[in-house]
Formats: sequence, structure tokens, C-alpha cells
Amino acid sequence: MNRIARWSVLTVIAAAAGIVASQFNAPAAAQNQQRQQRETTQRISDAKPGEALQTRDISAAQAHAVIAAAMKKAEEVNSKMDIAVVDAGGNLKAFIRMDGAWIGSIDIAQRKARTARFFDMNTGEIGKLSQPGGPLYQIEHSNNGLITFPGGVPLKAADGTIIGAIGVSGDTVEKDHDVAMAGAEALRQ
Repeated sequence: MNRIARWSVLTVIAAAAGIVASQFNAPAAAQNQQRQQRETTQRISDAKPGEALQTRDISAAQAHAVIAAAMKKAEEVNSKMDIAVVDAGGNLKAFIRMDGAWIGSIDIAQRKARTARFFDMNTGEIGKLSQPGGPLYQIEHSNNGLITFPGGVPLKAADGTIIGAIGVSGDTVEKDHDVAMAGAEALRQ
């Protein structure tokens, strides 16, 4: 065989050997990839997470104290109120419909409380921002309906952490707000 023929035969053999080798290495490559994925998964599951988020919530005793303080204020201003307290997640924690309070105000009180918690501000303040041309115009149509007039107030722990909210309805919005504020003050005593 001459040199060129020998070179051609060797090239064909080398190419064939490469194809065969790559076919044998394909499963090895797949196994290597699977091993790397297992190692990554193991590292993730073995990882120590950073400090977890800590949330604080209103206790049942605190919610009842808020209701009691709000009821006392409602009696002082000669009003029959619906008073709702929601927890840090906006879920109903405590509720009272004072004798003779409007049935229609039950939902309003609960929505005021949720609105105050969802946005961590007094509902009256949200009302100012939701006027035509305001940055929150028509926000009351979100979240299955919000209440954007006074009577909803966030509830804060002694350190200022928001742990829930109170919503009051049953009289003028000014009286609703005053009663809600009296309830919120119960946590500061």
C-alpha cells in the first residue's frame, strides 16, 4: 500500500473508532450529567437556609382587648357598631355586632379591617389617594372590594410591627374612625 492509501485507511479507522468511542461515552456523559444533578440537589437539600422570615400575629387575647376597647368607645359616643379584627394575614380573628347595630355594616367593618391590613394604612388615607386623578384611583375595585373611607386602622405591637387591623362600621365615618382608633390604642397600653 502506498502512503496515501495507508493514510486514508488510517483516517477511516480513526474516524470509525471515534464514532464507536463516542457511542460508548454517550451513556457515560449522561451518567455524569445525572450525577452532577444529584450532587446539586443534595447540596441544595443540605444547605442551611438563611434566617427564615419571621411574622408576628395578633393573639386572640389581644383581638378581644381591641374589641372591648372599641365597644367601650362606641358606647361613649352612643353608637351601635359592628367591629371586626383581622390577623396579620387579613383573616377574621374576632368580631362583634353590638346589639342593634346595622346588619349591612357587618361586611363593611370586615372590609375596612382587611383594607387597612392589605395596605398597612388607615382606610381614610387610602380614600384620599383613591380620588379621581389620585394614584390609587379605583383601587376599591381590587381584592374583591375594598373600603376606602375612614374606620379601618392597622393594629401594631409595642415595637411598631403590624399584627392585624380593626374595621368599624355603624355610624358616621368620623365616629367609625374614632372607635377604631380606641380599639387600636388598647394594644399600646
